[in-house]
Amino acid sequence: MKRVVIVGRGAAGKSTLALRLGTLTGLPVIELDTVFWRPGLTATPPEEWAATQRELARRPAWIMDGDLGPYDVLNVRLRAADTVIMLDFPLLTCAWRARRRGRERADFWHWLWTYRRRWGRHVLRQIEVHARDADVHVLRSQRAVDHFLARVAADETAVRPPCS
Repeated sequence: MKRVVIVGRGAAGKSTLALRLGTLTGLPVIELDTVFWRPGLTATPPEEWAATQRELARRPAWIMDGDLGPYDVLNVRLRAADTVIMLDFPLLTCAWRARRRGRERADFWHWLWTYRRRWGRHVLRQIEVHARDADVHVLRSQRAVDHFLARVAADETAVRPPCS
């Protein structure tokens, strides 16, 4: 596990998982929301976003956390990944978490609402096509995430000292 992509519905816990996994493995975490969104929550154009991801994916090891829904160019990072984690949490769990963390724009709520039937299927197809050789983990609950992290912690080959 050296190149990890984490995707899933908004407020599923992608960033939290990425940080916990980064702590366990020593892999650097790249929070894609901070790279993608420009001031005023303006989206990076697709061609530029693909080029940015190619540059990030050239690094020898990383955890890329983020799912940008209709704005994303997911295939770039999936091709470079050796591990893909999809958080497929229920809508109500994610809506509750999103509400707790603060105000969100209307397009976020639309994406959250339609994720499983529209974007989730798209993401799964992208994984099938572009990450065929990757280890894929679909985690559907916090308990599944905790079990996954426990397995990683117990796997001495996955855990290494933090990068300096």
